[in-house]
Amino acid sequence: MMHTGEAFDPALTWKDVAWLRGQTHLPIVLKGVLHPDDAVQAIEIGVDAITVSNHGGRQLDGAIGSLTALPAVAAAVEGRAQVLMDSGIRSGADVLKALALGASGVFIGRPVLWGLAADGQRGVDRVLQVMQTELEDALALSGCVDVRRARHLDVLPRSSSAPVSPVQRGSR
Repeated sequence: MMHTGEAFDPALTWKDVAWLRGQTHLPIVLKGVLHPDDAVQAIEIGVDAITVSNHGGRQLDGAIGSLTALPAVAAAVEGRAQVLMDSGIRSGADVLKALALGASGVFIGRPVLWGLAADGQRGVDRVLQVMQTELEDALALSGCVDVRRARHLDVLPRSSSAPVSPVQRGSR
């Protein structure tokens, strides 16, 4: 599948992913996984990591949000591969939420592009510095000494007026 939104090859199947696995010993990261069954299939084929992503919502309006899909996909993977998340990461608090919901790591797209457009490499460096500071602040406010501890957070469901919010287990 091409990421440009201009062309898709609907003929691509799991057999193609299996073929690729048989052709290389390089790590394979499969992007666009939104359903637990697809995550399990990818792991069984031998991918090294999956990326939970709805491609920023640009590919199919109304697709499930990556953050919504993440917990079930991470649970299905059961630690057998890295689970990465893409789509919607705009702050350090977003990184914390993704980690708390089971991501091994995240991809940061648009903020980096915004920094690049605003001030080149210095803008990118600044965006990453701000996000790191925001993540450190969010960790501290959540009672986490480091990102590994984020796995021990519960994430409260979104209400009509409140954002998704990580909290320490047992503090509710």
